Amino acid sequence: MIINNDINYHMSFENSKNNFEKLTLLINEFLKMKNLDINKVKQIYVNRGPGSFAGIRNSLSIAKALNVANSIDYYSFSFTDFVGENDIKFENIPALCKKFKVKKNLINPIYLS
Repeated sequence: MIINNDINYHMSFENSKNNFEKLTLLINEFLKMKNLDINKVKQIYVNRGPGSFAGIRNSLSIAKALNVANSIDYYSFSFTDFVGENDIKFENIPALCKKFKVKKNLINPIYLS
């Protein structure tokens, strides 16, 4: 999820080896499709699992790289962080992260075993 000027944009893709290898290209296409400039993005929300090791590792590595390169804050969440919430949608993630005090720029991946 990317938030730009209080507008939320999100995307998800099929879990495949191809997507792992071209994730940065998919993000660039997404930004172009939404007419977003990466330099104006302030926050990124990344689902940290549960999921495959490679998928989570790639997603979080890219979020950290964007943080370092562009000073974009990232929030690494899992739907299990929001215990007791009944209606969780991608649009609610920023508010839920705030409500449940999910810390920015902190990663605790949850891998499937």
